[in-house]
Amino acid sequence: MTPDNFPEETAALCNIGQQFGERGWCRATSGNFSHRVEELRCLITQSGRDKTRLTPEDLMICDLDGNAIDTGCRPSAETPLHTRLYQLSDSIGAVLHTHSVAATLLSKHGDSQLSFTGFEMQKALAGTSSHDDEVTIPVYDNDQNMHVLAEIVAMAWNKDTFRVPGFLIRGHGLYAWGKNAAEAEQHIEGFEFLFECRWQEMLAELS
Repeated sequence: MTPDNFPEETAALCNIGQQFGERGWCRATSGNFSHRVEELRCLITQSGRDKTRLTPEDLMICDLDGNAIDTGCRPSAETPLHTRLYQLSDSIGAVLHTHSVAATLLSKHGDSQLSFTGFEMQKALAGTSSHDDEVTIPVYDNDQNMHVLAEIVAMAWNKDTFRVPGFLIRGHGLYAWGKNAAEAEQHIEGFEFLFECRWQEMLAELS
């Protein structure tokens, strides 16, 4: 089983890589993308690949324990976060991780969450129907052990504390998901718009 068995999902992730690359959200091989392709398997970027120039050869299939179907391929180091999200909900069909400047900087300012209200773009996020809603994004401390981070996310999920389809890792970047690649991409774009607005507001207050 290879990415060629899933041409639609493969093409979607490669296209997302190009789009995010143009926006500067995945520099220096950072970030990782995945798409569920079977109940217990996902398509995911291989370790160290340039996400802005993704080809089918840069992707691989792994099970939800993070084991490569093709043992000659090495999955992203952050695969445990992707696979844990798939384990937590059958409704998650794709997970995208970016490293934008705004997301990274904002994650280092503030406490355990970021909140937004009054932005029309909030409605880009599933479950948000009005600019009057308060959108709260969790922020978790970074850890080089992805299994530790994955269990922190799982504990928050099981406590039903997620109100939006994403979270930030402090000094690291954004994770967002959706029922498919298109929805996950929309969520990334919605979050990144809000982050950029907040960062520009903070800069304006300093000037």
